Amino acid sequence: MTYQAAFLALADPTRRQVFEELGRGPRSVGVIAAGMPVSRPAVSQHLGVLKKAGLVSQRAEGTRRVYYIDPKGLAAIRIWLDQFWDEALLAFQAEIEKKDVTE
Repeated sequence: MTYQAAFLALADPTRRQVFEELGRGPRSVGVIAAGMPVSRPAVSQHLGVLKKAGLVSQRAEGTRRVYYIDPKGLAAIRIWLDQFWDEALLAFQAEIEKKDVTE
């Protein structure tokens, strides 16, 4: 998936809250919904969007599905952000080197 799909999925505050809950570890829909101000079906819909964006995956545990953050989905965001980090570090290095020459 692309970083755009991930950012669009995370643009919704409820989906971010669901995603942050999964950051604490794998959870079933019922467990996630218990701590949210939305219904269990709404949480399922939000998980579907996050899954389509590649940010979460699921596995079967008995009769229920357990959702977890998919590290591969986060890779697209990380790659996109890293380009700015690299530029920022290079600019910082250039500034330090410029100060070293003037001192």
